[in-house]
Amino acid sequence: MSLLFQEGAVVLFQGDSITDCGRDRRSGDHLGWGYAMMAASWFSALYPERRVTFLNRGVSGDRTKDLVARWEEDCIALKPDWVSILIGINDTWRRYDSGDPTPLEEFERNYRRLLTEVKERLGAGLILCEPFLLPVPEDRKAWREDLDPKIQVVRSLAREFGAYYVPFDGIFAQAAARTSPEYWAPDGVHPSLAGHALMARAWLRTVGVPV
Repeated sequence: MSLLFQEGAVVLFQGDSITDCGRDRRSGDHLGWGYAMMAASWFSALYPERRVTFLNRGVSGDRTKDLVARWEEDCIALKPDWVSILIGINDTWRRYDSGDPTPLEEFERNYRRLLTEVKERLGAGLILCEPFLLPVPEDRKAWREDLDPKIQVVRSLAREFGAYYVPFDGIFAQAAARTSPEYWAPDGVHPSLAGHALMARAWLRTVGVPV
């Protein structure tokens, strides 16, 4: 597979706290400390001649509806050539900690709107990242009832929009089969450093980097 990003491309990471990962809001170029930073750093080190610009606009706590609300400022206005999206776990989480669910139909409608605007207004390429969940602590297992249908929506939208797809949920399940789940994400949601590195490698492989 050849590299997806051409010389001078702008690549935008979008999502929730997993993407945000402590980025400094005062600096538009700050990538946080997680998979987005790791992936961008490795790509830039391996292919400096491409001069690819990476941006991160993940916001902790966001759901699909929050991305819709800020899409103009935090995506369209930035004019990226590629948009990588990881969203969905908070659409599930709020059902269980706040009694504020995101119905499946609303989740799909919000996500489709994001992708449609990227395609129609930017003509940018899409990289869709699968929301994921590990079974720690014990209560996380019950969340599967809500999350699994949302994962299927993301997979279906990836096919429909011709997006590249990063199967994070499956990747973490495979990793947790040989090492305890909490090694990769202590609360089942937020990755450890090793978890972020695992994500970065999977993301890079998806965009054509042989790591």
